[in-house]
Amino acid sequence: MRLLLVDAEHSLPLDTLPGRIDGPGFLWMALGRAELEAHLPEVQAALQRLCGGQRVDLHVSDLLNAQLPSHFEDTSWYDLLVFRRLATAPARGEAVGDAPASIAAVRDTLASIDTSPVGFAVFDRVLLTVHPAECSVADHFMQRLSGPGTSASEARAAAKRPSSPADLMLRRVNHMVDGYLDLRRLLTRHLGALQQQLLDPRSRFNDWPALLQARNALQALEDTCEDQRAAVQEWLDVLAQWPAEAEAAGQRERELLRVRSRDVLEHIERVLSHVRRLEQSAETAVQMHFSALGHRTNDIMRTLTVLTAI
Repeated sequence: MRLLLVDAEHSLPLDTLPGRIDGPGFLWMALGRAELEAHLPEVQAALQRLCGGQRVDLHVSDLLNAQLPSHFEDTSWYDLLVFRRLATAPARGEAVGDAPASIAAVRDTLASIDTSPVGFAVFDRVLLTVHPAECSVADHFMQRLSGPGTSASEARAAAKRPSSPADLMLRRVNHMVDGYLDLRRLLTRHLGALQQQLLDPRSRFNDWPALLQARNALQALEDTCEDQRAAVQEWLDVLAQWPAEAEAAGQRERELLRVRSRDVLEHIERVLSHVRRLEQSAETAVQMHFSALGHRTNDIMRTLTVLTAI
């Protein structure tokens, strides 16, 4: 369990759960699923003490479930967002243009696309995140917020420091969506090479089961993006129903949350539309392959007919 007390000026790592939160900051509690299950009574007692409410048992089961799809639910005490991130992404910058890519390379790339859920319980003064045992996104933000730096860098970081648990949640979700944006470039390069192989007249393409696996992987990725889009859209709907803030600072913070949420939604839409284009492009390449194969067969039959007539 990692604890970080975040405010507008600095972030303070904690060794134990505090009895209360002094000042205008908030507490970030980052746990793995195994840690949450082992420390569940302690975490529930801390949430009751700090926020005046605990997570319901059904939501605890959701956070411990490694197969849960992306979704959003709200209660009177907190909001719960489950968002599936890329668990194992292909290496960025992988070169595929130097050598002709095979269907096996495309299949291996799509087979390595695995997702794992990350849970966010957003209270007024506490953000509880539940992630897999090894979560690079949590490590990145924990190091970024608590790492030492020079006075100038600290001043720049203070301007970008999350102002609320909801703000930190959206920043982490946006970082996870960026992983999907990077993945689409690699998929485009792989599937582009595959289309060239399908349309090569000297190529004898016969690995159709692998192509079917690739299409199934693209459809699974599309389903994941649709669940993500629905979850963020529900969060936006709930955010629009929050009571209006009387102070100007509260109104500005609320507007920044809306802008960041719409930005996350727009990124998800880009990934979803790109995956759908890849599916249509692969289907078109298959149809063109059979059309070219039929044309080649007609040329062969025409030649055989001439030879037979002679």
